[in-house]
Amino acid sequence: MIIDFDSSSPTPVNIKVLGVGGGGNNAVNRMITSGITSVEFIAVNTDKQDLNASRATQKIQIGEKLTKGQGAGSIPEKGARAAEENRDELAAALKGADMVFITAGMGGGTGTGASPIIAALAKEMGILTVGIVTKPFLFEGKSRMSKAEDGIRMLREQVDSLIIIPNERLKLVSDTPITLANAFEKADDVLRLGVANLSDLINIPGYINLDFADVSSVMKDAGYAHMGVGHGTGRDRMTEAVLEAINSPLIETTINGARGVIINIFSPPDIGLTEVDDAVSMVTAAVHPDANIIFGVSFDEDLSDEARVTIIATGFETLATAEPREVPQPAQAHSSGSAMAGAVLQQGSTTTVKPFSTPFAPAATTPVGAPVAAGMAAADSEDKARRLISDDDINDIDSILNIFKKRG
Repeated sequence: MIIDFDSSSPTPVNIKVLGVGGGGNNAVNRMITSGITSVEFIAVNTDKQDLNASRATQKIQIGEKLTKGQGAGSIPEKGARAAEENRDELAAALKGADMVFITAGMGGGTGTGASPIIAALAKEMGILTVGIVTKPFLFEGKSRMSKAEDGIRMLREQVDSLIIIPNERLKLVSDTPITLANAFEKADDVLRLGVANLSDLINIPGYINLDFADVSSVMKDAGYAHMGVGHGTGRDRMTEAVLEAINSPLIETTINGARGVIINIFSPPDIGLTEVDDAVSMVTAAVHPDANIIFGVSFDEDLSDEARVTIIATGFETLATAEPREVPQPAQAHSSGSAMAGAVLQQGSTTTVKPFSTPFAPAATTPVGAPVAAGMAAADSEDKARRLISDDDINDIDSILNIFKKRG
């Protein structure tokens, strides 16, 4: 039998990124400014003024009747009701997507309350749904952190995988003092890297190719998971890149015991077999002996003597946590080291809770024992918050409160 094969290019995977609330809208703007073009951007907000400032190609104002375009007032229940008010419009915006990223800053009103509603819609439509959210800094207060943790528990039940970036750990990835203004920019940049690396992995053909099916096999109903991005230069570029991808100060987990792993390498064509073997062996030594490891390589001549590695690991029997690690000072840092980004993806076994503790939010199922939601011990939270507030970078309390309001 002769079979005619279609030689035309495959249809690109339809990926949509929804920025929800002030923090999500800020992250989307940064992604657009950075030049990400392989995805469609949608801004969702209750605050009409913030929405008008968005660079997204599609903008959806939710809860106009409820909030009169004035925002959700840092009340997650109001954000949830606002999303329900525009449920049909949100579903129409999601139509046609193969994969959806929902990005938000948790702890405010719109992002925290509306994100789980949007995620549930996407899942109902059979779309691979990934949440990428930030947790507040400790100095933002216990109330905002509590709202964030409630929102994370509710969102986690509605998505296939959830990437959580604890803002508090952003202080550990810079060897120079970080200002309040660029702290939030760094958080947005981590969100950008998460979306960019996954969309590139899916849509850019590689020498050893990875595709949407590979990503789906690892991220759909994933359980606990880990994602990191590393970069290295020079003779040890591959091992440096892998070490950064699995040992970032931002990451609260290790890859120990993972049963599903994607390793994607971006390198120049002259990459040596021994380099790749040594680097990948570092990963296989840490994961489960029977782990399903999917391996991809993309060549980029512009990288010269550089290498970049993306690692996604899932299927942990138990969650191994890593202690925070300080970044070396410039005199101690390796000459070819570089900054990287990583985050925690979570899902787990379930129990029923009522998020936000209000009549507005429906009962939802949430994973038991989520380590990120547990956060940091309350005993030292007040001390850290006190120390942060007294830093030289924070001179104007009113400006801080204004920034927090915009992030909601």
